[in-house]
Amino acid sequence: QVQLAESGGGLVQAGDSLRLSCVASGRTGTYYTTGWFRQAPGKEREFVATISGIGQSTLYADSVKGRFTVSRDHVKSTVYLQMNSLKPEDTADYYCPASRWGGLDNDAVRYTYWGQGTQVTVSS
Repeated sequence: QVQLAESGGGLVQAGDSLRLSCVASGRTGTYYTTGWFRQAPGKEREFVATISGIGQSTLYADSVKGRFTVSRDHVKSTVYLQMNSLKPEDTADYYCPASRWGGLDNDAVRYTYWGQGTQVTVSS
């Protein structure tokens, strides 16, 4: 089992930056694929970014490409989402699921482990 804990959310203004963290605990010896997804009130969950288990590959949604960067630190068992130039439409609860796949994955249904999420609110 793997437990995931997201943090770093908050209330910011448009144009600001935030860095979300996703700390994994439990059986973290495997190089898990990790993704970032978000869900805004009244909307479906959407893909944001994913990073491969080793960390050499990344994939982003078009809506965040060039503004968000996903990275990982295996020593700290942590995956980060650096969010720059935030927009009000980035407001959502952000989640970092993980799977044993190892490659890139933008499909939420294939992720096995999920955290509780962290809330990001961007005011205009």
